[in-house]
Amino acid sequence: MDEFSIIGISRGNEYSPNHVDNDAAIFNKVADELRLLGCKVELYAEKEFVACGAKADVIFDMARDRVTIARLKSLEDEGALVVNSAYGIDNCVRRPMTELLIQHGVPHPRSFVISTDRQFEEDCYPCWIKRGDSHAMVKEDVCYATGKEEVERVLADFRSRHIPVAVINEHLQGDLIKFYGVQGTDFFYWFYPSPCSHSKFGLEKINGVAKGIPFNEEELKKYSDMAAEVLNVPIYGGDCVVSADGELKIIDFNDWPSFARCREEAGVKIAECIYNRVKKKQMKK
Repeated sequence: MDEFSIIGISRGNEYSPNHVDNDAAIFNKVADELRLLGCKVELYAEKEFVACGAKADVIFDMARDRVTIARLKSLEDEGALVVNSAYGIDNCVRRPMTELLIQHGVPHPRSFVISTDRQFEEDCYPCWIKRGDSHAMVKEDVCYATGKEEVERVLADFRSRHIPVAVINEHLQGDLIKFYGVQGTDFFYWFYPSPCSHSKFGLEKINGVAKGIPFNEEELKKYSDMAAEVLNVPIYGGDCVVSADGELKIIDFNDWPSFARCREEAGVKIAECIYNRVKKKQMKK
């Protein structure tokens, strides 16, 4: 079996709200599985990776820090294989994610991108107000609102925290579903979340207990893979709402989530995805 040298970059704790242990667990699981495949794996924390100037032809990462992402982009531009791509990670920031999903026809809620120094004039209540310039890091970065005054309070809070842009999504009634996938493998997993487990901020309670509305699972996988392709994140997770008539709309998409409910299987498949991409890269040389 060929031996490949690979660098792994873990996610900074500040970017894993309420999921530090889960994010670390899937990262370490993937490293272990790559070693079982014969790879030599060297691991770094985000800031350590940048500070020491490490580089490699192959990198797997859960990065979120802006400096780390900039460093990864430069290595990608020089020809390194990076999974997930730093460019894909940036695509999963709320504003570009929303714009790309809508532009490419991935089913998504009615959405608006606005400057936080503007008033929200659309009649779209209830709705979700989300910071548009980064991934959510604290509970206040994603807020539910039932009227104009609540929206204005959230936008004022964003301004006070120097958040320049917000994304506002219509609230969708129906069953909330979380899903995980790994492109290039047969792995796809979905479940009904509970605010008591596997939740960053407990916002799942807004949709209430799932009713088990029938839906087409193959259609969910198709839309999820479509989003992963559009955003350039082969290791992904997200959230979807199933309406009363079974219509599916993806409301969120994440680069490399914790896979907490399915870590053992997911870790094997993520390692397989990375390993196969390394082999493909080697064959092109």
